[in-house]
Amino acid sequence: MKLLLGAMFGFFILLLPSLTLPASQGAEWDQKLVPEENVALEKSIVSMHIPSDSKLPFGSVWGTVQNAAPGYPVVIQIYKGDKPVYVAQTPVKSDGSYEQYFRVSSVDNGKMIHIFEGDYTVNIFKAVVKSTPGTTST
Repeated sequence: MKLLLGAMFGFFILLLPSLTLPASQGAEWDQKLVPEENVALEKSIVSMHIPSDSKLPFGSVWGTVQNAAPGYPVVIQIYKGDKPVYVAQTPVKSDGSYEQYFRVSSVDNGKMIHIFEGDYTVNIFKAVVKSTPGTTST
C-alpha cells in the first residue's frame, strides 16, 4: 500500500508543472525587437562569375551587416540576365556577418552537371536599424 501511495504521489509531482504552467508559456516570442518604422532595407548589387571549368561544387555569398536589425534575415537573389535562378534567406550572426552556400555543380551518373555557369547579378537585401537624431550607429 505504501508503494502504491508513493507511486501516486510521484506521478502527481511529475504532473504538477504541467497543471500550473500554461502549455504555450515560452512558445510565444515576439521577434520584433525593433519597431518596424525604425528598420530600413539596404540593397547591394554585386556581379558574380562562375567559370565553366569550375572544380568546386559550391559557391557562396557572404558579408557583414552594419547595425543589423535583430530578427531579420539577409535576402539573397541571384539573377542570370533578368531571370531569377536562386533566392535564399540567411540569418545574421551575432557579429553581423552572414554567409550562404549554394550548389554550382553536381555529379549525375559520373557526369559533371553545371548548375551555375557564366555571369550573374546578385541582389543582397539587409535590414538595418535606422539612425535617429541623437544616436549613433555602431
